Amino acid sequence: MSRLIAAEFRKLLSTRMWLLILVISVAWTVFYTALTVALSSSRAGRLGPPLSTAAGQHALFAIAAGGAGTLVAVMAMASVAGEYRHRTAVTTFLAVPHRSRVLLAQVITFALAGVSYTLACVVLELAVTVPWLAARGIHVSPFGDGSFVVLLALVVAGALFGVAGAGLGAIMRSQLAAVTALLLYLYLLEPLLDHIRALRGWTPYLPGVAADGLTSAVQDGVRLLSPWAGGLVFTAWAIVFAITGIIRTSRMDVT
Repeated sequence: MSRLIAAEFRKLLSTRMWLLILVISVAWTVFYTALTVALSSSRAGRLGPPLSTAAGQHALFAIAAGGAGTLVAVMAMASVAGEYRHRTAVTTFLAVPHRSRVLLAQVITFALAGVSYTLACVVLELAVTVPWLAARGIHVSPFGDGSFVVLLALVVAGALFGVAGAGLGAIMRSQLAAVTALLLYLYLLEPLLDHIRALRGWTPYLPGVAADGLTSAVQDGVRLLSPWAGGLVFTAWAIVFAITGIIRTSRMDVT
């Protein structure tokens, strides 16, 4: 299995996608962090709870660094689905007849990528936030007021997004369709469903909202599960996607 994972990392690093996704993740983290801190002194322009509170700091951490998880899912979907578009899956499965082992290696690879990308964004976010808020007299501790739990949850969410993305890529097999469907679902369909009053009893159990619950990405008008409950629900979704992708890959013709 270690050789398969190493091979998947080599395939990932052989393209520029990993670098593009990393640059976008870092850019989003810096942009959102800077915008939130800059507007925090204005009540009208504030993007969330006051940054002088633990809730405000947690929401900033979750939304700014949490974007890396979604982007890793996009990378995973595009990479796994791209194997079928470019016909490299045939060569891979000829070399390794056990298809489930190949997809399992891909799942692990992108889970590790999710951890790495999220950690990079968390470190960068803290490097921007801590001194900037300190200059305003606001103390931010990565290990106090529950912040460490939120930061750890972000890393876990990053790994789960990688798992889910790899599974969805194997299920859909079309790069364009997979990435488009994911983005439309997370940023259009889920927000619409969440603002329908009659559906609010079950929308916290949707994948994206459950991930927000895990990372404490508090948003106005959105009901979230507790971090533990959100983490369990999002983990279940990620596992379902991964297992479904493995089953589909094992049974379908790839030629």
